Amino acid sequence: MAKTREWVTGARPRTLPMAICPVLIGAAAAWPQFLGPLDFATVDRLQPNVNAQLPVVALLALVVALALQVGVNYANDYSDGVRGTDDVRVGPQRLTASGAAAPKQVKYAAFGSFGVACLAGLGIVLLTQAWWILVVGVLCVVAAWWYTGGARPYGYRGLGEVMVFVFFGLVATLGTAFAITEVGRVHGFVVEFPAVTASIGAVSHGLIASALLMANNVRDIPTDAEVGKNTLAVRFGQTGARLAYCLMVALAVALPLTLVGESAWFWLVVLAWPVALPPLITMWPWRSPRPKGVTLIPVLQQTGSLGLAFAVAYSAALLLSV
Repeated sequence: MAKTREWVTGARPRTLPMAICPVLIGAAAAWPQFLGPLDFATVDRLQPNVNAQLPVVALLALVVALALQVGVNYANDYSDGVRGTDDVRVGPQRLTASGAAAPKQVKYAAFGSFGVACLAGLGIVLLTQAWWILVVGVLCVVAAWWYTGGARPYGYRGLGEVMVFVFFGLVATLGTAFAITEVGRVHGFVVEFPAVTASIGAVSHGLIASALLMANNVRDIPTDAEVGKNTLAVRFGQTGARLAYCLMVALAVALPLTLVGESAWFWLVVLAWPVALPPLITMWPWRSPRPKGVTLIPVLQQTGSLGLAFAVAYSAALLLSV
């Protein structure tokens, strides 16, 4: 039976900042809206509680994102383990492949995490009264499971980075901004969905999250190709995959500068640029010799740090631009 430490490691805690970042960005994009005027004609009796509900809905969004991230990590562990994909690994050993935990235990851990995400999502639905969010939640869980699960996992067909961009970039960031904005609207605030600022943050974070997965898959190209796991990195090859990583990171940290004309505070994102340099140098496709295998593990850590640095800098710019 796996020990607590092994279950914690299996949850891949180093990936969790990537789940925190979109919620931070989405909340920072939406929160300044509540400095606007109130529409007293539509304010209901719950108005005094709205200031308490705003952090609650943001916290629920954070729980959804974290639970989905942990769930997809356990689901990946289970599915790759039973397929034999993780039998030969460059990175840390997994629960299923190493035999530390029975496959069904890992699967139950994934389903349990998805259940937590669903409960938190239901709380958001009740607060916003936007029932269509339930459909989005179902799609998120299905996407999390079918990454490496099911008969035809899309992660094995080169679509992993695309789905990470969509769900951990666009959906997580824009969903958080929508939930916070909608709670205010329900209670009479005159607010608008921050489409431009939230979208730029969503795209940038989605690109960084996709770059993190790309770096992971570049590390695993030899073993993935051997077992028929045709990730985007396998399809692109070493040069193409490394170039894709560099382009995603560069675009992510440069895109917010399009907002400098609206507020000089968006220059704050430049503070994240030094964090981007080490992984870019390592992943540069025409570097000789190319770091491979375990020597690419620091790139994963550095890309995670970049995601967090970018989210903090961009969120600060959003809040200071009011």
